[in-house]
Amino acid sequence: MSGRRRNTGVSVGHDAFLDIVANLVGILIILVVILGAQSHAIIHHVTPEQEPPEDPEMRIAAEEDMNRLAKAAVLAASAQADSIRLERTIKVMDDTIARQSERRTILLALLSEAEAAWKDEQSKLDEASRSAAQRNSEAKELRSKLTDLAGEESQLTDAQPPVVAISHLPTPMAKTVFGKEVYLRLKDDRLSVIPFEQLADEIGRDFRRTSGSLREGVSDAAVGPVRGYVARYVLNRSNELVRDGNSIARMSRARVMVAAFEPLREPHGTPIKEVLENDDWLDVELNGYPPGTTTVTV
Repeated sequence: MSGRRRNTGVSVGHDAFLDIVANLVGILIILVVILGAQSHAIIHHVTPEQEPPEDPEMRIAAEEDMNRLAKAAVLAASAQADSIRLERTIKVMDDTIARQSERRTILLALLSEAEAAWKDEQSKLDEASRSAAQRNSEAKELRSKLTDLAGEESQLTDAQPPVVAISHLPTPMAKTVFGKEVYLRLKDDRLSVIPFEQLADEIGRDFRRTSGSLREGVSDAAVGPVRGYVARYVLNRSNELVRDGNSIARMSRARVMVAAFEPLREPHGTPIKEVLENDDWLDVELNGYPPGTTTVTV
């Protein structure tokens, strides 16, 4: 914008200068014409007989005026030529400035695009650097955890676990059991806990509920399921004569003769491999049983 203002100011001043020069040239031409006409008229009307003697000073003055006018005309023509040349130079400079301005605009556009692309690439590099730093931090943390786990594994390998001795008996009847007893069933590589006490309590409740209504003889019954097990038992009811002092009375007697504990469906239990790999299973099942007075029967 500033370049255009300067160009506009120079053009306006140049036009004014040309107008002044043109006016001066016109005035000089008019003066030359007037002086020439007057001189011609004077020379034409004056006869030779009456021709006054020529004054040398006036002749010299007229020649000097003509010389000055001629010099002024030459200067005016030269100034006009210089003005035209200057105008052409200004036009060339205007064209050059216009081309330079257009080139500058293109360069600024290219520079803006390059800066935008550079910022985009810089943001991508920053994001990649942040991601790489985060991954390095995670990898360092994982390596630290692996080192800790390796140390714990080495300690566990070197440590000797406490040995718990289990007394093996051929049958549950080989030794009298005092305290609590836990029954485990191992079949087809599956281990399960037989809820002996719960099923025995169920048999007692069922016996008390039905013993008064049963007829004499043998009958079958079943209770459960409890933790996947049922108890099947045989109830024998009989009427017997007993002596009561000096008299004899009839008494009904009922008792459980045979009882069996079996799963409701097969296969039943947890695979022995899982039991051995996971100590929590035995911990949960044996929780609440005192280790000093508890007998485990398999």
